[in-house]
Amino acid sequence: MAAQTDLLRIILAQPRGFCAGVERAIDIVERALERYGAPVYVRHEIVHNHHVVEELRARGAVFVNEVDEIPVGAVTVFSAHGVSRKVESDAAGRQLDVIDATCPLVQRVHKEGRRYADRDYDVVLIGHAGHPEVEGTRGQIEGQLHVIATVAEVAQLNVRDRERVAYITQTTLSIFDTRNVIEALKRRFPSIMGPDTRNICYATQNRQKAVLDIVGSVDMIVVVGGLNSSNSRRLREIGESAGVPSYLVDRPESFDEAWLTGVKTLGLTAGASAPEKLVQETIDRIRKFRPVVVEIRDGVEENVQFRLPPRLQTPSTTNSAA
Repeated sequence: MAAQTDLLRIILAQPRGFCAGVERAIDIVERALERYGAPVYVRHEIVHNHHVVEELRARGAVFVNEVDEIPVGAVTVFSAHGVSRKVESDAAGRQLDVIDATCPLVQRVHKEGRRYADRDYDVVLIGHAGHPEVEGTRGQIEGQLHVIATVAEVAQLNVRDRERVAYITQTTLSIFDTRNVIEALKRRFPSIMGPDTRNICYATQNRQKAVLDIVGSVDMIVVVGGLNSSNSRRLREIGESAGVPSYLVDRPESFDEAWLTGVKTLGLTAGASAPEKLVQETIDRIRKFRPVVVEIRDGVEENVQFRLPPRLQTPSTTNSAA
């Protein structure tokens, strides 16, 4: 059993942390603050990370639940998770100056869902009801839409025409659980149309595969990420499903020294909305309990970048719209 003085090996998963959609969303808020000055209003958390939200709040971002809390005509950012058409309409009714930070991969899901609905298909959205991305997607698609999350729910689906069924997926799900749901859908509706697991974003897949790559080499998995972050929770669940004690921490102080009992090798990763700063601060906290050596596991090098809205592509040092 490892003692308190024993060297702890930390394996960092690669890739981990911020994805291109999150970087774009944060950059949009930061540039909007530079260009238009505070306050800039943001509907819901821009991404699911308390640390990121508080840093932006300190710079002048104001986070609200609904657009009716925003002054008429104010500069407003929609979060990376996307919004419904009703929210878009409500914002237009208040003459809000909207900058849409919806992740382009989420926008792709919206377009695919609308394309199927326009062809009078029943659309099955695989995702977690109540999650902002799912609610936004639900509100973007007119017609028959069914939200399911598990294989068991497939048998309960009541569709108008078994030959005209399609599916789309929330981008931050476990690729393994989603694959099982898709296979169950295909067994029940052999003519079903959909994108396999391609709609689960590249960053989600890469981070999940990176955890799988290290899970057989460690005694414990720690995921740095928001407690309300779907993709971070999935990373923890992957470790747990492999039989390895796995924990999700939203800040370094959440790491419990007692978790290290008997642990010689620790696997560390971060959800797509968690900054690398929190990963390093978590390592610093662990160093208070044990001497550590850090190893970065080889993995995918991501170079994806999403274009900013044209109005923000040139940084501004002024605080006016001019």
